[in-house]
Amino acid sequence: MSAHDQLLVVIDPVARRFDGESVRIAKDVLCASADVKICLPDGPGEFARTLERRGARRPVVIGDDRALLRAVSALHRARGLADEALSVVPVGDGASVELARSLGVPTGAVAAARAVLDGAARELDLLVDDSDGVVLGAVRIPATVSRISAAAGSPGGASVWDACRSLVRTLVRPAPLPPSPPPRSGVGRLRVEADGVLLHDLDEPVEDVRVRTGDGAAEVIVRGGEGADPVRVLAEAVTVSGADFRYRADTRITGPVRKRTWTVRAGAWSLTLPAR
Repeated sequence: MSAHDQLLVVIDPVARRFDGESVRIAKDVLCASADVKICLPDGPGEFARTLERRGARRPVVIGDDRALLRAVSALHRARGLADEALSVVPVGDGASVELARSLGVPTGAVAAARAVLDGAARELDLLVDDSDGVVLGAVRIPATVSRISAAAGSPGGASVWDACRSLVRTLVRPAPLPPSPPPRSGVGRLRVEADGVLLHDLDEPVEDVRVRTGDGAAEVIVRGGEGADPVRVLAEAVTVSGADFRYRADTRITGPVRKRTWTVRAGAWSLTLPAR
């Protein structure tokens, strides 16, 4: 059996709880045709350590888009993305595996497992930000995203301890005033630069900023206020700055930050996809 047929299959705990039958089917297909080592990490730390210590085995993740992102992030931090193509068997509802689907991975358990065994590695681009975070698909900064609560930006939401602290603050402080209405579309103030060229400045409102991975470059789309034509460019580096803002990177909401730069890493990672 060749090294290509030696797999490290990491099963995300959310996938095991959400759809144990799809997980079982994927395991059966993989184990029937390859030398498989199964790992069942309990949390993100163990998940990352398992991938980092995979040895010569090909890494395969069974889980949703968050598990895929966690795997790429772990391998990026360990500087192991270029060592071996990553494979994924998506398990989750439609919205939770949309990123994997957009990258070309089949979403059925059998088809995805067969692609792991018979598919081919395809090099893909990556966006890496100045905090060493990674983006596989797209970044979006809508004007209203700065009002998203910090709890929404946390992968697990607020903790019990956070809830207790909030209750204490409520008991010892006067009741807060009613929240302000959400801002209207097009009231964000952001500065957007692409490869050092100014695309949009703080003196004009901005509706929406999107940065997407492409063919060796990022596609940047800036939509200004009402009636303004969108600006579209290709760039290797994009910097957004301004008042505290949050942004959505793939499935995650991050921030608030005052400045963030994303840089394209062309062909930085490989994903196993069905052979054409």
